[in-house]
Amino acid sequence: MGRRLGQHFLTRKSALDGIADAASGQRTPLVIEIGAGRGALTEPLLERADKVIAIEVDPVLVHYLRQKFRDPIECGRLVLSETDILKTDLAAWGPAVIAGNLPYYITSPILDRIFAARASLKRAVILVQAEVAARIVAQPGCREYGYLSVLVQTQARAERVIEVPRAAFRPPPKVDSAVVRLEPRPPRETFGIDDIASFLKFAGNCFRYKRKTLRNNLAGLFDRSAVESVVGPKDRAEQMAVPELVKLFAALSGSQ
Repeated sequence: MGRRLGQHFLTRKSALDGIADAASGQRTPLVIEIGAGRGALTEPLLERADKVIAIEVDPVLVHYLRQKFRDPIECGRLVLSETDILKTDLAAWGPAVIAGNLPYYITSPILDRIFAARASLKRAVILVQAEVAARIVAQPGCREYGYLSVLVQTQARAERVIEVPRAAFRPPPKVDSAVVRLEPRPPRETFGIDDIASFLKFAGNCFRYKRKTLRNNLAGLFDRSAVESVVGPKDRAEQMAVPELVKLFAALSGSQ
């Protein structure tokens, strides 16, 4: 079976077991796997979970998975969902751990999907390109800190847990990867944000042009005098932690 849909399949057992351990620990009732591929991660997840929902959009791979996992499918321990992850309600199966290898080009939309199910999300363990992992866990003042950092850290505690070299994949990609574990923040830790969607839209505008100041990025979106009253002439979004951005959002949200 050849490479399809731009996929690079993780084949190194130590990395696969590490992801499954980070996701499930000794045992967990339900894991939702994003992008099952050839089932390399599905196997260790089945060893650690009572039930696995495996999402895969490629019909050729789904057919392969049906043959490979005939027994766990027949006994109900594995459910194959032949669907597009970006059209999937991840909360539909109830409280679950989410695990998977996220394609670089749709990482942010998939994270949006994961966090849309935050009320039922126990944990997410995702394999991403190393540079994406760096951006997810970055802190203010770092070159990698940006909108993706805020998107994730507003809603979860993020930790980079495993480094995965390119040689662990077939075919090998051109870059290394890393595994990030996301633990959803309880309501008391969400920085007092009532409307996550509106805040994230605001944060996106703050980081709209990385080389520009906050005043320039917010120009035309809010009353100029209101912006200048709370934003210094040299202030930049990449210097501001999530609580500071939340405070700024609260100060400006009534001035549009």
